[in-house]
Amino acid sequence: MPISITIPEKDLFDPQLNRFITIHQQTLSFEHSLLSISKWESKWHKAYLTKDPKTEEETLDYLRCMCLTQNVDPLVFRAMDAKSARALSDYISDPMTATTINRKQNRPSREIVTNELIYYWMVELGIPFDPCQKWHLNRLMTLIEVTSIKKQPPKKMGKKDLMSRNAALNAQRKARLGTHG
Repeated sequence: MPISITIPEKDLFDPQLNRFITIHQQTLSFEHSLLSISKWESKWHKAYLTKDPKTEEETLDYLRCMCLTQNVDPLVFRAMDAKSARALSDYISDPMTATTINRKQNRPSREIVTNELIYYWMVELGIPFDPCQKWHLNRLMTLIEVTSIKKQPPKKMGKKDLMSRNAALNAQRKARLGTHG
């Protein structure tokens, strides 16, 4: 689900041309998706989904990769005000689903997640690229996690649980058959 952000009119100084340029107000549509990340990683040759800080240029370029509006002057992204940037940040961090997953306190994986790894997970789990690669990334990652959990074989019963279940079954049989042993 894309978000629309209105970039207000703003004058920016262009040091290369040594003059001010007026960026007119415009409304842009953005989509935080696997496709956006794929575009960004193909340009920067590094994983987007890391905790490593991004440079200002990398961040602005991710906004360009997220932008669905065609033929946008790259300077427009520099004209974004704090309110628009906050709205985009909130949109990126929104889970976009009602599903919650009870995660155990496991050590986080050290695996570096790239767009190709996410596409691999989709292939392995039978999740179609279209339309899912255009879904909000958090929603897609939740689908991947739910599908992965549901495809796991049922866990084997622990020794204590197995003994308890067998004792209950034996007690039922004895009661039904009227025997003592």
